Amino acid sequence: MRIHHRARCLAAAGLAVATATAAQAPSGAAAERCAALPGEADPALGVEHAAWVPAGPLASQRPGAPEIVLPAHCRVTGAMARRTGVGGREFAIGYELRLPAVWNGRFLFQGGGGMDGQVNPAVGTITGTGGPVALARGYAVVATDSGHTGSIVDATFGADQQARIDYGYNALDKVTAAAKALIRRNYGKAPHHSYFVGCSNGGRQALTAAQRLPTQFDGIVAGHPTLRFSRVALDEVWNLGVLARIAPRDAAGHPLLAKAFSDAELQEVKTRLLKRCDARDGLPDGLIYDWQGCDFDPAMAQCKPGETGACLSKAKADALRELMRGPRTSDGRIVYGPFNYDTGIAGPAWRGMRLGSAETGAPNAADATLGLGQLRWFQLTPPDPDYDPWQPMDLETMLARVAPTAMLADADNPFLSTFVGHGKLIAYNGLSDQGMASSELARWFESALAASGRQAKDAMRLYLVPGMTHCGGGEATDRFEMLDAIVDWVEKDVAPGRIVAQTSAAPKISRPLCPWPKYARYTGGDTASAASFECVE
Repeated sequence: MRIHHRARCLAAAGLAVATATAAQAPSGAAAERCAALPGEADPALGVEHAAWVPAGPLASQRPGAPEIVLPAHCRVTGAMARRTGVGGREFAIGYELRLPAVWNGRFLFQGGGGMDGQVNPAVGTITGTGGPVALARGYAVVATDSGHTGSIVDATFGADQQARIDYGYNALDKVTAAAKALIRRNYGKAPHHSYFVGCSNGGRQALTAAQRLPTQFDGIVAGHPTLRFSRVALDEVWNLGVLARIAPRDAAGHPLLAKAFSDAELQEVKTRLLKRCDARDGLPDGLIYDWQGCDFDPAMAQCKPGETGACLSKAKADALRELMRGPRTSDGRIVYGPFNYDTGIAGPAWRGMRLGSAETGAPNAADATLGLGQLRWFQLTPPDPDYDPWQPMDLETMLARVAPTAMLADADNPFLSTFVGHGKLIAYNGLSDQGMASSELARWFESALAASGRQAKDAMRLYLVPGMTHCGGGEATDRFEMLDAIVDWVEKDVAPGRIVAQTSAAPKISRPLCPWPKYARYTGGDTASAASFECVE
């Protein structure tokens, strides 16, 4: 038996070596097929270049980021529907498709970020995972620039009607069809399952795929989705006016938004928030799991008579409450929000989003740059490059002005009867997300369950992550594996329940992420272990 076992081990090792060798140096048929793709593919697919890439590190990686090692693969680049648009600007739907030598039969669409405008390396980056990228797992992966070129904060393409349509949803449709056609051409067969994974705008694209392309994907993971994109923009610019009321002014009378709240004041808010809500889940550990039961109010951080230090003035407490409540119409209808109180309020992500660091009256907070820019050029119809963010905002009027683009790019349609008939969807959001309100995603999720038939409850899951800021970071268990979870659900019918998450920084702890509306409650035992928590309502 020992000999047979050793023989099996040697055979397995030999197979692994052979597989690795095939992945690293298949210089024959696979490379030849790759080189032939531009000439053989349908010209409408716009294939411009195809080259064989040997196994090794990804060439373009962020300094300091963990090294991404890729298998041998064919890298295909293309641009469809080239045209000259408004103002003589050149447009096309650009994409990159990577086809691994050792293919697992699956296709993955990698979502974008911000206003897109760039084709990111189609390696299958998955927010939150500590594992290898999807390409290294054997997936064929595609990414797109969504139909225009520019930085991820540049929304000037919104002056062009077709560019708005492409960014909203059309590029997803066209690139999905092109990628599947090229996969069939390269491998001689279609993928047996198709997946979409994205965060932020990529999360919006993921929900858009479920809503507008319901037969094209079997499994979808939507992280931190900007599902009500038009209203996110309204909230971001509306915030500027709230902060301007409490911010000191420069010599010219411009508000210094970065000084509206000091770091010490925000830290004091966090301290009192934790004192109020941290132990509600059974363990005072700096993570607020029972976020719906948290009844913190900024008045609890307000200075009492005679109190000094980092406590808040009444004006600042009122402004913070208004920011977290979100904009509402004159008759009380929610425009966007509310945001829940969580530990990220004292972190750099919240400051970067709301306040920035500018020492002058030219704010550099994301609300005043990305938010204002996309409102002016993309959300408002027609575009209004001179829109004054400091004027009082008439929310009823502004909702009417963003409505046409909302129909193109918002991803809040709850009717998913076709998709849930065959596919599965996981959505998640960080409870300290500085820009996306978890309540918005929870409300959409509940409405989708109600609108999409009885089978929806067996096809959708929502997870909310305490402390996690936008697409990762924060004092949070922000490392978890959603791709494996969706694949197991789609292909093995193993529905996700608790998903164990770990911290990305020491000390290492684990916690369960619980499917909505449950949350993790401590039941006793090792406080660093997920096994010491149960999911409760």
